[in-house]
Amino acid sequence: MLYQLYETQRALLSPFAEFASASSKLYRHPLSPFGQGPGAQRVSAGFDLMHRLTKEYEKPQFNITNIQVGDIEVVVQQQVALAKPFCKLLRFKRYTDDAQQLTRMRKQPSVLVVAPLSGHHSTLLRETVRTLLRDHKVYITDWVDARMVPADAEAFHLDDYVRYVQEFIRLLGPDINVISVCQPTVPVLAAVSLLASAGEFTPRTMTMMGGPIDARRSPTAVNNLATNKSIEWFEHNVIQRVPQNYPGAGRRVYPGFLQHTGFTAMNPDRHLNAHYDYFLDLIRGDDDSAESHRQFYDEYNAVLDMPAEYYLDTIKTVFQDFALVNGTWRVAGELVRPQDIKSTAMLTVEGELDDISGSGQTAAAIELCAGIPKTRKRHYEVAGAGHYGIFSGRRWRDFAYPEIRDFIAKYNKQ
Repeated sequence: MLYQLYETQRALLSPFAEFASASSKLYRHPLSPFGQGPGAQRVSAGFDLMHRLTKEYEKPQFNITNIQVGDIEVVVQQQVALAKPFCKLLRFKRYTDDAQQLTRMRKQPSVLVVAPLSGHHSTLLRETVRTLLRDHKVYITDWVDARMVPADAEAFHLDDYVRYVQEFIRLLGPDINVISVCQPTVPVLAAVSLLASAGEFTPRTMTMMGGPIDARRSPTAVNNLATNKSIEWFEHNVIQRVPQNYPGAGRRVYPGFLQHTGFTAMNPDRHLNAHYDYFLDLIRGDDDSAESHRQFYDEYNAVLDMPAEYYLDTIKTVFQDFALVNGTWRVAGELVRPQDIKSTAMLTVEGELDDISGSGQTAAAIELCAGIPKTRKRHYEVAGAGHYGIFSGRRWRDFAYPEIRDFIAKYNKQ
C-alpha cells in the first residue's frame, strides 16, 4: 500500500514540477518581461529549487565518451559484455588511431569493478570508472532496478549475487583484477573464496573498499539499525510490492524511495544546507557551483528498488549473524572459506572518516584470508576521507587511486 501511495503522490506532483521548471525559465530568460522586474532572479531560483524537490529522478548515464590516456585523447564506447536478469556487465572499450598508444593499452591490466546493489545506481561510481580508464581495461556491474525486472523472472538472493560475480570472473579470465566498493566486498570475498575452495582460478588482485566485512567493528548508524531490529521487523516494515505500472508488478522489493529517505535522514542538516546554498548560488549567478549541486543530486536522488530476498538475506547474513567472520556462511550448501584463497593479492581501503563502514570493518578481510602470504596483503587508510571520498573526489584521485593503480600494476607485470 505504501508504494501505491508514493506513486500517487509522484503522479500528483509531476505537473507542479513541470510548472516550477517553466516558471523558473520564464523569470530567468533575458528576453522575458517577467525577468526584468525586481526580485526576478530570486523568484526564478525559488521555482528552480521547487522543481528539483518535486521532480522524478531517472537513472543517470555514465556519459564517458572520451578520456585522456597519457598525452592522447581516447574515445570510449560503452558495451554490454553480458546481460543477466538482474545485472548487466558493462565494458568501457577504448579506441585510438595511435598505434603505439593502442599497443600500450592492450597490455594494461583488466579490472572488474563490482558496484553496490544498495540503493544507488552503478553510475555513482562514474568517477571511479573514468579514473581507472587511464591505466586499465574496465568492466563494471550495472545492477538492474528490481521493479523493471519482469515478475516472471526468478527471485534474486544474496547467493545469486555471489554466483553472478563468479560468472563474471570466469568470463573475464584469470588475469582479471577485482575492485569491490562498499556492500559487495562481502559477496565478492565469498565468490573468490568459493572459487579457491573448488580449485578454480582466482583474480590476480582483489581490492576491497569501505565494506562491512566485519560489521561488529566500529559500528555505525547503519550497523546499529540492522542489529537493533529483527529480520521480521524489516520484512513487515520496509518490504513492499511493485505497483502495476512497472514490468516487475507484484515483485517484493525494498523500494528506492524508502532507501532515499533513510539516506537523507542520516544527515538532514547537510542536505538542507546544500539546497539553501544552491538557492543562493542561483541568485548570485554562480553557475559552476549550481551545476556541481545539480550533478551530485541528480545522482544522489536517483535510486533503485532492491529485490526483497537479497535485501533480507544481506541484513541477516552480514549484519545480524556475521556469518562470514564467524565461518558459518554457506552458499548453495558450500561453506565460505576465505582462508582457502592463496594466490590472489589483496588490498583493503578505508576512509578515516567513513560513517557507513566503520574503521576496521574492511581491514578484517586481511585476517580472514590467512592463506594469502603477508607480503601479498596490504591495508591503506585514506586520511580525511569519508565514505564517498574513497571512490570519488579529490582524495580518491590524489590518494586512493594511486595506491590501487600501483598495487594492481605490481601483480600484473608482463
